[in-house]
Order: sequence, then C-alpha cells, then structure tokens
Amino acid sequence: MNGGLRVAIDGPMGAGKGTVARLVACRLGYRYVDTGAMYRAVAWKALREGVDLEDPRAVEEVARAARIRLEPNPEGMRVWCDGEDVTEAIRSAQVSAAVARVAANPGVRALLTEQQREMARGGGVVMEGRDIGTVVLPDAEVKVFLEASLEERARRRYAELRARGEAVSLDQVRELVRRDDEVARTRITAPLRRAQDAVLVDTTGRTPEEVAEEIVRLVEARVGVR
Repeated sequence: MNGGLRVAIDGPMGAGKGTVARLVACRLGYRYVDTGAMYRAVAWKALREGVDLEDPRAVEEVARAARIRLEPNPEGMRVWCDGEDVTEAIRSAQVSAAVARVAANPGVRALLTEQQREMARGGGVVMEGRDIGTVVLPDAEVKVFLEASLEERARRRYAELRARGEAVSLDQVRELVRRDDEVARTRITAPLRRAQDAVLVDTTGRTPEEVAEEIVRLVEARVGVR
C-alpha cells in the first residue's frame, strides 16, 4: 500500500456518512467511495426490471449482471449502472425503501464486497457504508462509526427527499429510517455494528464540516505514528 491510508466510515441511514466522507476525502486528496450507492444501484435495477426482492437468487443475478461504475467529480461521485447515470434515481424514496432488503442478500454482499476491496487496494481511500470496518476493510488504518438520534436522522433524510421533489411526510421518513435500522442491525450477513477499534462520533447537532475535521485529525494522527 503506497497511496495513503484506508479510512472506513460506517453508520446508520442519515448519520451523515456521505457528506462527511466526501469532505474528508477532499481534505486528504483521497478517493471517495460510497458503497451504499452500489447497493442502491442494484435495488434500482431490480425495481426497474420488476424482480421480486424476496427472491434471493433473482436479486443476486441482478447484482451479478449490473455494471456499476462510481465516477469521482467535484460534487463527490456520480453513479452509473449499465451505462446510465443513476446518481439521482437511486436516492428516491422507492429505492430507499427497497435497499435494505437488497443489502441483506448474502450473495449480493459477497459480490459487492469483493469489488469494494479492489477499489481500496493501494490505499488513499475514504470508504463509507454499513460494514466497511467490520467486513469489507477490517484492517483499515482508520475506522469511524457515526451515529445520530433517530429524529435528527429522519429530518436529514426528509430534507434530502423533499429537495428532490419527493412527496413524503416526516412521519413516513421516520418510519423508513426506523425500519432500515432494524433490518441493517439484525440481518444475518454483515449486520450494522461498530467495529471494536472504531472511533464513535455522534453527529447530532454538529455540522458536517465539524465532524469531517475531527476525522481528518484522526487520519493525520495515524499517519504520524506510521
């Protein structure tokens, strides 16, 4: 590894992983990888093709056939699936409601985990998701677990969906976040949990810039003791 450290950022929906990870990557000059976007792309493709999300083999085949590409840009990252830019489409309420079931599929996780490890090969990467520090990159040099109150996470996701023109209520989004938490934390394969050596950071009431600065300091400190 000669391109920098591997930074793993995990946490539940709405904890601020995406925004914070992008800021950290920008500050460090590292590559940003949103692994959740890969699962969302599979969910988007499955929904578009009318695949039964309760059929694990069918969903795994969708993942196997999907050509997912993450393309860095000044705003963070564009997501392509089968040659189509799905960056905005995968953030819809419909995909958000489906992605937890897709991500719980062991076959899908095995396929995407291997791709994610390849992306991190060589270091110099900030990778965020649900199982980065525990499964994808258990030997990452810096591990962070973000959390925030359910109410704050629901408000953040509600604001994102409304900004995209989604007709949803705060109560609906709160329930979406709650159900996503339940599925992510109780699934058999790669459940959402904090790695033993991950630094816990509560983002409630804090700006993304404040949280990112804390993580950058962790990385700089780790570089100093290499």
